[in-house]
Amino acid sequence: MTSRATEAPETEEILRRYPPDPRHLLSILLDIQAEHRYLPRETLKTVSDYLRVPEVQVYAMATFYKVLSLKPKGRSSIKVCMGTACHLRGNVEVLRALGEHLGISPGETTSDRAFTLEVVYCLGCCSLAPAMMIDEAVYGRLTPKKAISIVEELQGKVMAK
Repeated sequence: MTSRATEAPETEEILRRYPPDPRHLLSILLDIQAEHRYLPRETLKTVSDYLRVPEVQVYAMATFYKVLSLKPKGRSSIKVCMGTACHLRGNVEVLRALGEHLGISPGETTSDRAFTLEVVYCLGCCSLAPAMMIDEAVYGRLTPKKAISIVEELQGKVMAK
């Protein structure tokens, strides 16, 4: 185990779940991401030391998989589909409206870390186009107004907590 005083106890706890074998690198990174909503840079060195692999190997895996992120993510992820069906049915306007409403561009996270806005190229629900996914819920037949209304409802729930 590492002896870094600055390391988050959560990361140390995650590492204890796995033997120090490089085969567990992806699982460790996924668990750290689940805990922090991103991979803090300092954890890459800690994981490297624990698994006795070069830090560049950990970084390569952290940047290879789109599910992993070195940037903080929001508590909720808004994925706006830009596949052919969604694009043709107006999701460009939906994306623009959501970005303006949240004050962010695709790939960014709101300052309160409530939402991350992302573009994806197929949600697999073309019959619902235009569509978006917020966390695990799919919303279809969107208009800019409907998409904003959905996000406002979620923002209200976040504020109530």
